[in-house]
Parts: sequence; C-alpha cells; structure tokens
Amino acid sequence: MAVTATTTDSTIIIKVSGRFDFSSHQEFRQIYETVSDDIKSYTVDMAEATYLDSSALGMLLLMRDHAGGDNSQIDIINCNDDVKKILTISNFGQLFNIS
Repeated sequence: MAVTATTTDSTIIIKVSGRFDFSSHQEFRQIYETVSDDIKSYTVDMAEATYLDSSALGMLLLMRDHAGGDNSQIDIINCNDDVKKILTISNFGQLFNIS
C-alpha cells in the first residue's frame, strides 16, 4: 500500500495504491495533516486502490473532519466497482463527492 500526494494552487490530490487499510493509517494521516492552509479542496484518487476496509472509511472521515467537516470539499475519484460499492453501502455519497 502506498499513499502519495501532489498539490496544485488550492487542491491536494492523494493517490491510494493497493490495499487501503489500517497499515496505511499513519502515512495517510500525515499527508492530510501537513497540508498548507492554502488547500481548500481534497481529492482522493482511488484508481490504483484494490481494496478498502472499515479502517479506511474511518481515515476518510477523520480527513473530512480535519478539512472542515460539512464545509469541506472532498472528491473521491476513479473508484473501481468494489470500492465504489463499499462507499455506497456506507452512505459516503452523502459526505463526499464520489465518482
């Protein structure tokens, strides 16, 4: 599992590769907690994610809280069918923009 990030003017793009589970907790948290105040929107690119579990859902919720909760702008993009199904069953579509 690897987590990488790139930033543009006001957006951070976090790319998740492989299994998104508890083993990536520290790496994922460190990325979103160290962004500058200029970052206004977050994008989580799941194109290379093969799996996610309940701890990954928790990490996404923690990132949402860090980003401003209901006032946050977070997109989860490029989800494969399995990942999208887990996010949908968990009602994450009400908290995140999922595509």
